[in-house]
Amino acid sequence: MSSIPESTGTKTAIEIKGGKKRTQTQIKVQNRFIFFSLTPIMIVFIVFSAIPIVWGLVLSFYQYNPLQEHSPFIGLRNYMDLLKDDVFIKSFWNTFKFVIIAVPANIAITLMIAIGVNRIRNNMFRNLFRTIYFLPCIAPLAGSAVVWSTMFNKDTGLFNVLLNFLHMPGVDWLTDPSLAMYSVIAMTLWADMGFNIVLFMAGLDSIPKMFYEAAELDGANPWKRFWNITVPLLSRTTLFVTIMTCLAYFQMFPQFQILTNGEPQNETRVLALNIYDHAFTYMNMGYASAIASVLFVIILIITIIQLKLGKSQWEY
Repeated sequence: MSSIPESTGTKTAIEIKGGKKRTQTQIKVQNRFIFFSLTPIMIVFIVFSAIPIVWGLVLSFYQYNPLQEHSPFIGLRNYMDLLKDDVFIKSFWNTFKFVIIAVPANIAITLMIAIGVNRIRNNMFRNLFRTIYFLPCIAPLAGSAVVWSTMFNKDTGLFNVLLNFLHMPGVDWLTDPSLAMYSVIAMTLWADMGFNIVLFMAGLDSIPKMFYEAAELDGANPWKRFWNITVPLLSRTTLFVTIMTCLAYFQMFPQFQILTNGEPQNETRVLALNIYDHAFTYMNMGYASAIASVLFVIILIITIIQLKLGKSQWEY
């Protein structure tokens, strides 16, 4: 019976030990790289996100005014006052109204535009349209709101000039309680659609073309291809877009302040604008922190629900 020479066995053991040492060294290098890469990010997150959130929650239990020397602890009084505040309740429902209308409209419009642009065969024209739709996202939201405020002007605004040209009466876009919120929504959609269009186009590009080819061979019409292929395989992108859009829209502030400042009759007063007014106009930062805490909890709950409902297990 043949046997392995002793020198060969020793050499193999040395190679195994050497391989283990190299593996351990690589793991240490990777861990060191991860530590030094994530540490600055975590420090920035803690300093600019975690600490302000905790500090805001703490302030909500105080009657805090930066202009006063003493800030007494009042417990849950700020939260109890919220339930009696008609303006807060109005801004609460206005915020949900804005999100419920604007988010689905944004997703539906941007998805349709993304599908249309994605079908353009010429790469130059496809990139051109993608750039055109994304341009409004580059402009500051406050600047866009100023431009749209002139377009919404009752006497000299572009929209009413066009209506008068068509022999139609002008519209009080920003002063009519029944139209003001929809005017702000229209401006928001114009300014914010480009980002989601780019995301949806990236998601569409990741769907293998063989699924569409197989569906065409089976005789599926465009609607069935969209509903049975595009929608399911785009679910992860749609989930991300929905969550990010909801997060942004719950916190929308510049266009509401510039276009209407919450008027008319508080019909466009949202929670973010209410927080700003109490914090920097009335200097009641404890009460503003209570409103911000409520908004934080709302966003957290809705995000968790979206993550649970939008979970998908498929792979391709």
